[in-house]
Order: sequence, then C-alpha cells, then structure tokens
Amino acid sequence: MRLIHETGWAATPTTVEQPLTGDIDCDVVVIGGGGGGMSAALRLADKGVDVVLLEAKTLGWGASSRNAGYITNSIAADPELLGLLLKPERLRNLYRYAENAVHFAEGAISRHGIDCGYQSEGIVMAAVSKGQLRHARRNAKVLADAGSSAEFIEGPEAGLPQGFLGGMREGVGGTLNPGEFVLGLRAATIASDVRVYEHTPAHDVTDTGGGVTVDTPEGRVRARKALLTTNAYSAGLSIAPKNLATPVWTSLVETEPVAPERLDEIGWTSRAPMVTLHMILESYRVTPRGTIVFGTRRVQTGRNPLPDRTPARNVADDLVRGFHDRFPGLRDIEPQKAWGGWIGMSSTWLPVAGEASDNVLYSLACNGHGFAQAQYVGHLLADRICDAPLHDDLAAIWRGRKRFRPSLVSGPVLHAGWLADRASDRLAALTK
Repeated sequence: MRLIHETGWAATPTTVEQPLTGDIDCDVVVIGGGGGGMSAALRLADKGVDVVLLEAKTLGWGASSRNAGYITNSIAADPELLGLLLKPERLRNLYRYAENAVHFAEGAISRHGIDCGYQSEGIVMAAVSKGQLRHARRNAKVLADAGSSAEFIEGPEAGLPQGFLGGMREGVGGTLNPGEFVLGLRAATIASDVRVYEHTPAHDVTDTGGGVTVDTPEGRVRARKALLTTNAYSAGLSIAPKNLATPVWTSLVETEPVAPERLDEIGWTSRAPMVTLHMILESYRVTPRGTIVFGTRRVQTGRNPLPDRTPARNVADDLVRGFHDRFPGLRDIEPQKAWGGWIGMSSTWLPVAGEASDNVLYSLACNGHGFAQAQYVGHLLADRICDAPLHDDLAAIWRGRKRFRPSLVSGPVLHAGWLADRASDRLAALTK
C-alpha cells in the first residue's frame, strides 16, 4: 500500500495560475480556494464584483479534493444529542440548511457541466451492532421530526454487506469523485471574471477600518471586504476568531478493483455508501472504477503551520484491519494507496459562519461533512458581503461576533474515542 501526498481521486492540475507579485486593489478578496472559496468567488463575479481569490497551493488542493466524496444532508454532531440540546425550531433550521446545501452542490455539478461520476443514491448511517441499530432508530425519529429526509432500515432487504444490521438511510445526496469535481469547479473559476492567484498564501490579514489588507510572500491585496474560507488553516491567521477551528487529519484507503459478483456474495447488493455509527465514523463506498474507498476511524490533530503529509502508517494499517473486520469475505482484496487531508473541527462540532471583524467574514462549514455545505455557505456569504439580508439558511449557523469556547477536540480525546469504538466492537463480537 502506497502512502501518497496528493489526492488519490484525480490527477493534479496540468497548469498553474501565476502567484501574486506586487500590490493590487479589488472590491473583495477571498482567502482560501477550496470548494467554499471558489463558490464564493464565482457568486461575487456573477454579481459584478471585482474579486480576487488567493490559494496557497492550487484551487481545491485541500480537503475539497481529498475527502470521501459524500454529498450528505447530515451534520457532524449526533442527531439524538442535538435533539436533547437544541430547541426543535433550531434543529429543523439546521437540517433544512444541510439539505439545501446538497441541492446547491447538485446544482453546481449541472451548472458547470462537471463530469465527476455523481450518483444520487443517498447514504446509509450503518449499524454494526444491536446498540448502534437502536441508536439509528432513535436518530431516524429525531431527523423525521426535524423534517429531514431519513428512514430507518433493517435486515437483509436493506442490501447491506453481511455484518451490517441496518441503519438510517438519508433520502438525498450521494457520492461523487471529489478530485474530478474540484478540477471542474477550478476550470469554471479560472474561466470566470475572478482574478485567481495560486501558490499565494496569506501571511497576514488586517482590517484597517476602511478596508482590508492581505500580505502575501510577494505582494499585497487591498480590498473593501474579505472572506476567510480557510477551513483547517484558519488558526494560522491572527484575525480568525480564537478557537474557531481545530485542524484534524483524516485518512482514506483505496483497494484494488473488486468484481461485482464478490460484492453480491457478501450481501452488498444495494452498493449503498455507508458511514458507521461509531464515535469516530468509518466510511465505506464502492467507486465507479470498481474499487472500495474507506476511511477516517482514527484521526489526529495538528497545529499551524500545517505540514503537507501522508497518512501515518499505523493509521493506514488500522483502517485496513477495520476493513478486513467489516468485510471478512474480502480479506484477499489488496489495499493499493492511502491519502488524507486536513479538515477543520469547530468547538461545537456544528457548521459555523460569522464575522471576524467589521470587514471580514468567515466560514467553517466542514467538521468532516462540508463538501456540499462549504460551497453553499460560500455562496451565501458572497451575498451577505454584498449587503444582502441574512439568508434563513445562513442564519441557522450564524454566530456573528460571538466567541468560541476552547475546543474539546484534542489528540487525547480523539484517541480515547478510538479506544472506546474498539471496545464496543469487541463487545458486539462477544454478543453475536
């Protein structure tokens, strides 16, 4: 199994936009060229705004092209827990926002003509133990009460692999190749009126009161307003709210191609993409190229400046052990490569957007569920920065100038979660 630095989904761009040299002026500067930054910049350009987009690598280099490729209407926090902590109206607003984000991402695929293998098949929050199955039933009820598209499924008719007892099926969304999607969105962004500068990291962002200045290695941008769509890298900027994001490294593994009849033999007749109901999820999906991609399970925190890296060998090996445990009928299938990326975790495990200062807005829509949400929030923030009223879906995650409490997301806590998950797996095996 090869550990690679780049995304395993698609080739890197064959051409690169020139970095910024010298000083320039614009109306709005967007800092961070992932899905959220590109979406925001495209929206601003469509509205006739003179917009500059700065990206430290190439557009889509980070989590946007390195994730598992799920377009999901779920959020990171557990629905049952949210049902206990939040008022029903706020819960409904959160899941309305998440579902609308799915439709926005689907619209982007169509609008820009992106060939990324999107399959609108929903996603199963899958149970591998009786306890998880009961949890799935409760979650399905919470989501149904909140107006979200979800249903409880159980038994062989669910078409899940042997060992997966059922779960909760999300009624919208599905899977795609995120690397191919990012290449398509990048091409659309470069072809637009957005002024794109790649290999141009933001070293400092300053709100001067009358505008914003962004210092880069070889130049400076002066703008009226700025958007931070920097995800895990937000903590590297002093203007970002304190405790906004904890960087967390997640990993994926891809197998060699698996014959369709092998999937049928193990009961995976639905080919439904799955996310388990562990404390730290496991994801499993079949790709259009016939491979299986699986990931997360064991994650690690980091500090800015975040390094370019590969998955740790012990983490990749643990993912493979998990794959063999879940799919004993596929133990002979070889893992081919592993890659990963940095995501940002908010202190509440909920998506957030708000104001870093008078002239700087920010988005942190990810928490591992942000492929669609980051794009949607970027689009909504573009409208907001042009003085549009606060959209209902943006209001669902809006924090304004509120401060963040110190995050509970830490290396020891995440390791404890992994240990707890492995203990629950052993208990489930004993009670089968």
